[in-house]
Amino acid sequence: MFDIGFSELVVVGVVALIVIGPERLPKVARTAGHLLGRFQRYAASVKSDISREMQLEELRQAGQGFKESIESAASGVKEQANAVDSYLKNEIAQAENAISGTPEPQASPTEPGIAALENEPLSQTDFAPHPQQSLDLETRHSAVIEHATSPDSSKNS
Repeated sequence: MFDIGFSELVVVGVVALIVIGPERLPKVARTAGHLLGRFQRYAASVKSDISREMQLEELRQAGQGFKESIESAASGVKEQANAVDSYLKNEIAQAENAISGTPEPQASPTEPGIAALENEPLSQTDFAPHPQQSLDLETRHSAVIEHATSPDSSKNS
C-alpha cells in the first residue's frame, strides 16, 4: 500500500523507541495496530458498499430496459389487437349487410363495368378468403396422401 521496506520499518522502530520510550512502546504499538485494523475494516466496508451500489444501479438499468421492451411489445400487441378488432368489425358489418340485403355505401365507380356489378346480389363465391383464414384440413390431408402414394413419386426414388 505505501511501499515501505524492512529497512524503513527498522528506522521507524528505532525512532519510536527513542521518542516514546521502552515502557510505553508496546502499548502505543498495540493501539496503532487496533487503529490500523479499524481503518482496514472501514475501507473494506466502504469498498463493498460502493460495489453493492454499482451492482444495484446495473440491476435498475437492466430492469428499466426490460420494462421498456415489455411496454413496447405490449403496445405492439395492442396495435395488432386494434387492427384485428377493426377488421373483424368491418367483416361483421359486411356480412350483416350481405345477409340483410342492404347495400354498403361505396364510392362512385370510376370504371363503366363496376356500375353493372353494383346492382347484382353478392354470393358466397364473391368473397375472397382472408390470408389467415383456416383451410379445410381433410381435403388438404387427402391431397397430400394421394400425392405421396402416387406412382410418380415411387419413380423419383
